[in-house]
Amino acid sequence: MYLAWQEIKKNKLRFTLITGILMLVSYLVFFLSGLATGLASLNREAVDKWEASAIILTQESDKSLSQSFLSIGQLKDIDAKKTAVIGQLNAIASNGDNKQNISLFGIREEEFLMPNVTEGKSFEKANEVIADDSLKDKGFNLGDTLSLSSSDQLLTIVGFTDSARFNAAPVLYANLSTFHQVKFGEAAEQNKDQMNGFVVQDNSISSLTQNNELETIEIESFIENLPGYTEQKLTLNFMIYFLFAISSIIVAIFLYVLTVQKIGIFGVMKAQGISSSYLSWSVVAQTFILSFIGTAIGFALTLLSGAFLPAAVPVSFDLPLMVFYGLILMLVATAGAVFSVLTIVRIDPLKAIGG
Repeated sequence: MYLAWQEIKKNKLRFTLITGILMLVSYLVFFLSGLATGLASLNREAVDKWEASAIILTQESDKSLSQSFLSIGQLKDIDAKKTAVIGQLNAIASNGDNKQNISLFGIREEEFLMPNVTEGKSFEKANEVIADDSLKDKGFNLGDTLSLSSSDQLLTIVGFTDSARFNAAPVLYANLSTFHQVKFGEAAEQNKDQMNGFVVQDNSISSLTQNNELETIEIESFIENLPGYTEQKLTLNFMIYFLFAISSIIVAIFLYVLTVQKIGIFGVMKAQGISSSYLSWSVVAQTFILSFIGTAIGFALTLLSGAFLPAAVPVSFDLPLMVFYGLILMLVATAGAVFSVLTIVRIDPLKAIGG
């Protein structure tokens, strides 16, 4: 470690370049991980608020809530500790000045899907809704009257809740009567028993229903089947994995070049009795120090950048995950020193000094 640190201090420019590259790579990895987490949250926030174990949809729905159509009467086929009904539709909401894609949830106030109200009050009568508070950044406020693209009904925002977006769209919560009026219009009364799904809270989901027309889907599986969710997650994760490989290759190339330049010096040191293992450990320790410094700076810059990002940027930093990625970066960077270690081990002192 002593030899590694002394060389770093003596050749500041060379090792600053390596540290800078590692810092930039780690910064990009941390930012991409925050972007992946933020985009995932946009899709699943409302579902996570359910704290549910499963959702029951029709077999023909292909695990899509909006494509599932069932009747409240089918609740009798469900054997669970807690079950809540839900209706869902997508629309464009407008308050006259602003427009926004939204997802309307029809729920029962007494069931566990009822969200916490952070501002305003809960819906108490028809055409009142609780909205996700991200709509406030889009120009929507308490008391606004909303028109929907798919209905003649006018809705009024009476409250806001936090962290309630579904498939990247802010959620509006309404009672079932309002939901049916919006979805079916004049045919609301005839379709008042129509729902999209049953949300379940139960420790065991293996035998919730014996109805062959219904399908029990674990919540994580349901989320993974949301349009674009899995593809988006895999794309960003692959970018992160490629960055790990790239950082290892970059470090390996830099260290190999530096090692080749010092073959003569290493030859003299080996001729003086310094073992290959000591010199190899020095290179590994040197790489670890550089990767630690570069990763730490990248980590700090990421958090600093996050503090100045506008709310419209969907970035959410998961600190435990970032620490984990940081450790992987340090590991793969240190692994990049293997080629230099092999070169040191193969150095023949007589040839190196003679060369």
